[in-house]
Formats: sequence, structure tokens, C-alpha cells
Amino acid sequence: MTVQNPSLTGEIAATLEWWRAAGVDLDFADDATAWLGDAPAQDAEALAQTAQDGNAIAGPGNAQPQSPEALKPAGPVDLLGESPPTTLEQFHEFWLSAPGLDTIGPRGRITPRGTANPEVMVLVIDPEATDRDRLLSGPLGQLVANMLGAMGIDEDATYFASALPRHTPMPDTAAAAQAGLGAILSLHIRLVAPKRLIAFGSNILPLLQHGITSGECSLREINQNAPSGNLMVSEGLDSLMAMPRLKTKFWRRWIEWSAQDL
Repeated sequence: MTVQNPSLTGEIAATLEWWRAAGVDLDFADDATAWLGDAPAQDAEALAQTAQDGNAIAGPGNAQPQSPEALKPAGPVDLLGESPPTTLEQFHEFWLSAPGLDTIGPRGRITPRGTANPEVMVLVIDPEATDRDRLLSGPLGQLVANMLGAMGIDEDATYFASALPRHTPMPDTAAAAQAGLGAILSLHIRLVAPKRLIAFGSNILPLLQHGITSGECSLREINQNAPSGNLMVSEGLDSLMAMPRLKTKFWRRWIEWSAQDL
């Protein structure tokens, strides 16, 4: 019996039929494919000429260059408006009702607690995940209460505040400051006028440094009536709770800081 030599067309058809019977109907490759070809030579020459003389190329596919003013980043958003709060009570109302403080809206925001001119203001970036009607009502709040007790500071002499109105996992504090919350926090601190301010959160500085160009931030620069050296920035409460070595670091700094005469 003589086996006939199969044709190339027959071999290809048989191969495709074999893969189709095996359930394979798609092909994948590891290498990237250039779906858009290189620009024609005349386009490349035109682009080179544009780069040389600074003139824009008109026509589809060629974006017009922006002016230096358009390329500058936008300034911070003004969320306070023309009539910002002038008392702490007005600020609390503003904090719970102003529509632009976050994308969700007023419902579910956690109000600060305490009175003006406290011995200490405790500032966190955002409320705890379990907070509903009271700021720092969960395990992080209990940690703060224990710390205040060890410091000999009464909770009634403490003002509790957050830089953001609701719990925000992994917040971008630089973007929040640019969105206007840095200015709101500055006003908040001025209205509270604390003798000392402890800010918890390693990334809280962008919110505290609203309008401040130096690398360090002091409460004097936020509240002109406050003495210098009375701002302490610490790691976040969750980090302090998880890593005992950070607690040791905090207490060493607290002892040195609290020994300063204000």
C-alpha cells in the first residue's frame, strides 16, 4: 500500500482540526505586538521641526502645547467660603454639614469632642473604623485614654479631633491638604487654641503644614497665640498598638517634650 504525500493545505487543515477538537481556539504570545506602526517619515520630520522652532503642529493627533500657566498645579481648594466659622461651636456645625469635605456627604461624619483652650489637643488623621457617634470610641481610643492617664492628663482637659471627617483607609494626606482640608485643619486648631498638640500619624504633616514652607511645623505657625515647641508628631495609634518599640520611642519623646516650659 502506497501512502500518498499529503498536500500543505491538507496538513494545515488537519492541524487546525486537531487543535479545534482539543478545544483550543485562541492563540497567545509572550511578546508584545506593536499594533500602531511608526509614524511616517514626514510626520517625524515635522515633529522635529516643531521641537526646534517651538511652533505647534495643527491637525488631528497633535495636541497643542499648554502655556506655563496651564501647566502649573492648581492651588488648594477653598472649602471655607466667604464666611468661615468663627467659634468652635460654629466649626462643629460646619464639620457635620458642609457638603464638600468628602465625596460621600455629611451623613456618617464623626464630630470632634472637647472644649476650647484645652491642656492637650489629640489629633488623628481619621476616626476609627468602628466610630459611630463618638470619636475614638474603639481600641485606639482606649489606648489614648490609657496614655493620657499615664501622662496625668484628665480627659476633660483634652480635645479630640480628626483631620478627616470619616474613617479613610490609607488616606492620601497630601491630596487631602490640596483639596482644602489642610486649611480647615489650621482653622480648627486656631479655634481650639490648645496649650499642646499631639498629632498621631506619620503622614499627617501635609495636613498640618498648610501654608508653611519650612520643613518643620510648630503650633506657633498655626496658632499665633501659642508658644513655640508645643507640637509633637508621633506614629499612628495603630502602629503604636502593634509595635511596642514605638511606644518606648513615644514615651521618651513625651518625657523630653513635656519637660519644656511653655
